[in-house]
Amino acid sequence: MMLTDPSDDTPAPLLPTLHGTALERAGQAVLLRGPSGSGKSDLALRLLAHGFHLIADDRVVVAEHAGHAVASAPPALSGLLEVRGLGIVSVTAVAGPIPVALVVDLVPGGPLERLPDPASTALAGVSVPLVRLDPMETSAPLKVALALTLARGDSRSGH
Repeated sequence: MMLTDPSDDTPAPLLPTLHGTALERAGQAVLLRGPSGSGKSDLALRLLAHGFHLIADDRVVVAEHAGHAVASAPPALSGLLEVRGLGIVSVTAVAGPIPVALVVDLVPGGPLERLPDPASTALAGVSVPLVRLDPMETSAPLKVALALTLARGDSRSGH
């Protein structure tokens, strides 16, 4: 399948994407990963109330740029967020590419390690810090914000 650019007649190939949701805060991206129905969009909606901005929901373009994994939205999905019970809604989104500072694997209902060792995962051939969280915990948005702060090496405050 090919998408076409209305400004010319040359077909553009579809960009390779990952299943996930990406959000930005302070110039850094967090990539939420998990199977369908695991709470990615729900957690994203709650993160929007904590100073995050949507990059992409459901599908995320991840590529390597200047030694960093970067995230952006596929053009057809830019600014769209699935809100269960309401449908697809338009939200303000930031344009990528944004450097990915953290990957959050969602584990609804656990089990989660109480004191996990530092972990990482490869995105577009680049190592990125990884944490695992239960997206349905009340504290999940605060944990994502704190994990992002720690991943960036800012401080232990999370603010």
